Amino acid sequence: MRLILTALLFAALALPAGDPPGFSIWTSADLKAFAKSLPLKMNEQKTATQQLTAFANYSFMVAHREASGEGEFHETQADIFVVQSGEATLVYGGELVNPRTTAPHEMRAASIQGGMEKKIAAGDIVTIPAKTAHQVKLDPGKKFTYFVVKVTQ
Repeated sequence: MRLILTALLFAALALPAGDPPGFSIWTSADLKAFAKSLPLKMNEQKTATQQLTAFANYSFMVAHREASGEGEFHETQADIFVVQSGEATLVYGGELVNPRTTAPHEMRAASIQGGMEKKIAAGDIVTIPAKTAHQVKLDPGKKFTYFVVKVTQ
């Protein structure tokens, strides 16, 4: 009997105890649901975001825009965008015009001067290094939803 109990104990220890710390999965259906729910949460700038989770040096969120955003500058964080739906113009590089500090290591401005522009659309993935000014601009009437990974460097 003792041998059977010992075997069962070792078998139980060998079984996975659930997902490891830091493991997450968001299905395509989950992301589509965020795209539908976020417009209901929009602020006066016609933007809505939802943080999904955060770990030691990275976090995940979903963002939805129905208007252009401000220019942003993250001194210590890189952004990775995975575009879910819509299209926008990404302005990157250059300098924020009349920047203001909004949080430690974070600045915002109404626009960027001297940046480059690229059209981005559903299916595109963009990496924006820390210390790179960037802004998402939308044409009137357009909608844009994207998954964001923020990596603190």
